[in-house]
Amino acid sequence: MSSEMIESKAQLVSYLERGSKPNRESWRIGSEHEKFVFHRDTKEPLAYRGQDGRPGIRDVIQAFVDNGWEAVEEKGELIAAKKNGASITLEPGGQFELSGAPLENIHQTCDETSSHLRCTKSIGERLNIGFLGLGFHPTLKREDVPVMPKARYDIMRSYMPKKGNLGLDMMLRTCTVQVNLDFADEADMVEKFRISLALQPLATALFANSPLTEGKPNGFKSYRSHIWTDTDPDRCGTLPFVFEDGMGFERWVDHVLDVPMYFVRRNGKYIDASGQSFRAFMKGELPALPGELPTMADWEDHMTTLFPEVRLKTFLEMRGADGGPWSRLCALPAFWVGLLYDSEAQDAANELIKAWSPEDVAQMRADVPRLGLEAQAPGIGCFRDLGEQALRIADMGLKNRARLSTSGDTEQGFLNSLWESVETGMTPADQILHKYHGVWGGSAPIFDQLSY
Repeated sequence: MSSEMIESKAQLVSYLERGSKPNRESWRIGSEHEKFVFHRDTKEPLAYRGQDGRPGIRDVIQAFVDNGWEAVEEKGELIAAKKNGASITLEPGGQFELSGAPLENIHQTCDETSSHLRCTKSIGERLNIGFLGLGFHPTLKREDVPVMPKARYDIMRSYMPKKGNLGLDMMLRTCTVQVNLDFADEADMVEKFRISLALQPLATALFANSPLTEGKPNGFKSYRSHIWTDTDPDRCGTLPFVFEDGMGFERWVDHVLDVPMYFVRRNGKYIDASGQSFRAFMKGELPALPGELPTMADWEDHMTTLFPEVRLKTFLEMRGADGGPWSRLCALPAFWVGLLYDSEAQDAANELIKAWSPEDVAQMRADVPRLGLEAQAPGIGCFRDLGEQALRIADMGLKNRARLSTSGDTEQGFLNSLWESVETGMTPADQILHKYHGVWGGSAPIFDQLSY
């Protein structure tokens, strides 16, 4: 984190420009995924601290520390761990997140994820806990979710209900999987941004995995995705301005400056600045810190408080997918790398979406949480048809990349679970609903059937 004082908007633009990587060989893949943690015997969530001889979330992080990870504390509380460029962190409701290291190919990212899940499973067996990959918690009521001791989340929990009805559900009861990708320069960033925003509804459909609320069907394929539509309009959405002429690093900076703040960190403490203006901060007029000017570290913090479908930092974050089963955690980076890390594939993906208007993208975004693969794409038809075209492009991109595993396989095989969804029309959400109304007999033995 930089202590450089911010004196002009040009510094903020330059910060983003430094993310450009003209050499394609330097592009990396960063994968992230979250999962719910539960006691195997009762299916209840873990509190931060264990009670009555039962483990807490803190014990899970400590188990990783005991396995060679470096502890990260806040106010004396163990809240994260890091190792070899990867980190383990806690979401507000105790969701357990792996943020992977920037790696060269999907074989490596999948190895990293698999190694983490094997370690997680071993720790779970010792502590008698389980881990579940879904987009929304299938049984818990909001008030039953334990809250983690992170000051940042205290500020967000207080502010969220002022902006939307479902922000607390987003914080406490959702899990996601995402991938972070590089760009060559400003023009490449803009094109990648537009492609990924336009096709994010398709990713939401393919990875839809949150059809249950408090044990019963909720009417959605991706309830997690629906929740984001009623969280905070200032910092969420499909960003129509990205498709306009003049989009670039400066236009993104203007957008981020216009998003109200959450907090400022000083001396290890979080100061509530919720609803206040970063533009005022740059004039020394922030009510939370009158007379002070922001640093680049403050800017980096502020950028993390935006939650659009695609987020720009010094790389692009794909944020549309529900948390899911093991195979899907490797499929998401394969999907986006295939579309965006090969020039021929990127050209084809751009051709696929170039006729769509921002209104078209917004409509697909509005339809997909409920309809999933039955949503409609302008000029193409249902999302199964769109999915087939997009997967062909991604498959071509992965083939062209020709990044081979030690056994000589390309990255194309990581798309298999997505091909299956397009061919059958069945996403993870559809499979859960099919079992719920069939062999499960109207109950939901999710924890026994679908945990890692």
